[in-house]
Amino acid sequence: MIVAFREKLARLIGRRPPDMQVAALCLNGTTGEVLLVTSRGTGRWIVPKGWPMAGRTLADAARQEAWEEAGVKGRVGEAEIGRYHYDKDQDRGFAIPVEVRVFPLYVDELKQNFPEAHERIRRWFAPEDAARLVAETGLKQILHRLPAPRQHPA
Repeated sequence: MIVAFREKLARLIGRRPPDMQVAALCLNGTTGEVLLVTSRGTGRWIVPKGWPMAGRTLADAARQEAWEEAGVKGRVGEAEIGRYHYDKDQDRGFAIPVEVRVFPLYVDELKQNFPEAHERIRRWFAPEDAARLVAETGLKQILHRLPAPRQHPA
């Protein structure tokens, strides 16, 4: 029934409705910095993200993606802090529209051994620097809304 509705809606508007992913915006609660990782395919800077998972809330699925892609252990906020859209390239040679729901994740610990450790680079950035590095306009806007990092006294 849902598939039929989506197909009918796609015919009406001329484009398939977006699929949904979840993302973790990994934050250092002390400095205000943001953790980015590289994508496996292109090496672009991104936030950890993936598909919703059966039996998990959207926020918990985002937390799981942060573990798998960045080795992050921490506390995830249940309320999303924004959404952005992008076109996800498919192996079959076309892209699908995806809406990403972003959840804050306050990092308590970074593990050295995690599922995708040998496939990605991770690095902390000030929010304004992270916004310059990511490609997605909506994600840039979310990053620009974050407070500037706190400066440590000399």
